[in-house]
Amino acid sequence: MPSILQTVKRDNEGYLLNPDDWSETLMEQLATEQALVLSAEQRSIVLFIREYYEANATVPEARKLLKYMREQWGEDKGTRKYLYQLFPHGYAQQACKMAGMRKPLKLMLDV
Repeated sequence: MPSILQTVKRDNEGYLLNPDDWSETLMEQLATEQALVLSAEQRSIVLFIREYYEANATVPEARKLLKYMREQWGEDKGTRKYLYQLFPHGYAQQACKMAGMRKPLKLMLDV
């Protein structure tokens, strides 16, 4: 049985071409592909991106994500430094990719 990653269309960097193809199973496979085992906090961020996208048809800018992180986990974890601890290759490059987003045209997402 082929993995979901083999059946969805992606660009040359691995971003989904159609965000509607996303599922939590696919999120896990994308994380594995990036050598990550998702923690509860990483999963929460990816699901926040999905919820924001579904409500607004756009990816949240990093400042909105940082506000969410402060509200969820406090001031010391609502920082760019902590976001990079969770996603060392960057918000757009890892979190948005695992949330099934297309590659952002502008990198206002990265902090």
